[in-house]
Amino acid sequence: MDARQETLALEEPRPGRLAALVDREEWLGPLMIGPAVLYVVLVVGVAFFLAIYYSFSNITVGARDLQFVGLRNFTSVVATTKFQTSLWNTFVFAFVSQALVIVLANALALALFKEFKGKWLVRLLILLPWVAPISIGTIGFLWILDSTYSPVNWTLEALGLIGPEGWFMWLGVPHLAMGSVIAIHVWRLLPLATVILLAGLSSIPRDIHDAVAIDGAGFWRHHLQITIPLIRPIILVAFLFGIVFAFTDMIVIFVLTRGGPYDTTQVLTTLAFFTGIQGGDLAEGAAIALFLFPLLLAAAIVFLRIARRAEVT
Repeated sequence: MDARQETLALEEPRPGRLAALVDREEWLGPLMIGPAVLYVVLVVGVAFFLAIYYSFSNITVGARDLQFVGLRNFTSVVATTKFQTSLWNTFVFAFVSQALVIVLANALALALFKEFKGKWLVRLLILLPWVAPISIGTIGFLWILDSTYSPVNWTLEALGLIGPEGWFMWLGVPHLAMGSVIAIHVWRLLPLATVILLAGLSSIPRDIHDAVAIDGAGFWRHHLQITIPLIRPIILVAFLFGIVFAFTDMIVIFVLTRGGPYDTTQVLTTLAFFTGIQGGDLAEGAAIALFLFPLLLAAAIVFLRIARRAEVT
């Protein structure tokens, strides 16, 4: 190396401390995921710990000070009939809707797994409920299920299934109201579960399907004994996502029934909102909302363990 090359080598800019830090493999991962972790901590973590703080106090909307009251909010909330009804409705709403979602998503995923003309259009139509704002879609269903102008009742009467005096009060009768909110929640979550199960079906090697076809297995034997066991972990993940959405979402019930009639569609999320925000009792609202945390944590642990065992076997 001559003198000129040595001079150029000395003049080359050295990487700064940040560049040198990024080049190290042990620091690159934390630096990349750091902003996402910070965002979750600020958006979710702060609200979560603030809810814990409020639930052990007597804070209300407009209060200038608060006092520590221990478990008084939790004991008073659990003893109410409204909370017990909401807790039961939460389980019914979550598990019934998600069971329907998994069954229907399984059928749709099997249909979309086949090649046919217009497949892209069918996929687009299936994804629309998930892409569109749920509040707008629910307002549309609020008109569809209207007791006076419901096109569902008009259609049933035109088909001769009901008479002019037999129109259904979809949102005014307890069992019809619960069935309506479950059906609309299924409509909302069906696209997500379909995409997840479709990805699971695509991950199965083609050789397995060919071997089953050579053995002469029929559709149901092929699906129940081969396909379902292979995608069982993915089904459980889809089920877990659906349970979390059902336990924490309140838009459908808030727009359609607001928990009525007579609290028969009230769930924990709407009860916490009406108690803490509209009712002004932030302490009891926070206590009601915190009951969701152990329920979701227990459900996540159970389903993830089942999914891990299924992957091992």
